[in-house]
Formats: sequence, C-alpha cells, structure tokens
Amino acid sequence: MIEEINLDNQTSKDKNLGNKPGKSFSWPSFLSKKNLTIGLGSLAIVGLGVFSGWFLSGAGSLGQGRPIQTEVSQGEKPEKGEEFGVQDKDTFSDHAVGEVAEGGVNGEGTHHLLREGGPSQTVFLFSSVLNLDDFVGRKVEVWGETFSAEKAGWLMDVGKLKVLD
Repeated sequence: MIEEINLDNQTSKDKNLGNKPGKSFSWPSFLSKKNLTIGLGSLAIVGLGVFSGWFLSGAGSLGQGRPIQTEVSQGEKPEKGEEFGVQDKDTFSDHAVGEVAEGGVNGEGTHHLLREGGPSQTVFLFSSVLNLDDFVGRKVEVWGETFSAEKAGWLMDVGKLKVLD
C-alpha cells in the first residue's frame, strides 16, 4: 500500500482521527456530553408536546368532555334521575329547568323548554350531543351554551340533560 506523506510526517490514516471538520466520523466523539444533552432535551420537548396535545384534546382532561350517555335505548323510557350528554362544565355552563316540547320557532331550535313564568321564559333548544326527541313531555334540567337568537329570544345548545320526572 502506498502511503501519502506530508510535511509533518503524518500518514493520511493519522489525519482521519478526531472530530474536526474534514475528518472522518467517530462514534465515541459524537456521543459527547453536549450531544447527549441536546438529544435528550429534544426528545423531552417532543414528548411534552405530544402529552399536552393529548391533554388539551379532552382525552386526558379528567372527566371534562367525557360522554355520560348520549342515547336512550330503543323502546326504553328515560328513568327519573338519569343523566345524558357530556361532562363539560366549561362549555355547557348555563342551565334551566322545564318540560321539553317539540318544535323551534322560525328555524331556530328543534325543541323548546316550557318553564315557569309563561311564554316569556321559554328557551329554544337544539343539541349537538343528544337526540332531544327522547325527552319530549318530560320535566328535565338541561345544561348548555346559551346564545341570543334573532327570533326565539334565547337559544341553548344542550350538552347535558337530567330527567327530573
């Protein structure tokens, strides 16, 4: 084998040792304390990002957004005290008590809640979570997000419902 000799009397093999620019790669020098710290720090940041995404999605929010029961079994009548919907007090923080009746007003709501105090106390309902047809004619307590409606007065997206009678 022909070896190249330079002015320093080092062979080309000797020049390739170390971790300097232009030199060959060496695992022991790559696994330095600085590189391990950077690698572990990056891994920790990615892990925290995945965990926070899972937690904020509601999957790990300790009961918030967790479904209770969203449907009444076919042919069954909801029992007094049963709760339906989702446990999400942050989104569905408003509540009202009354009897569920069919129909909205002028395209606002699918049902309405007849409350004490007459027609001025009526709340029009729709639900992104429940089928309100299962509760028509029943006295219930509803939790939801209330909106000011153009024609109906008050419009509530029902997220949770408890049968009272």
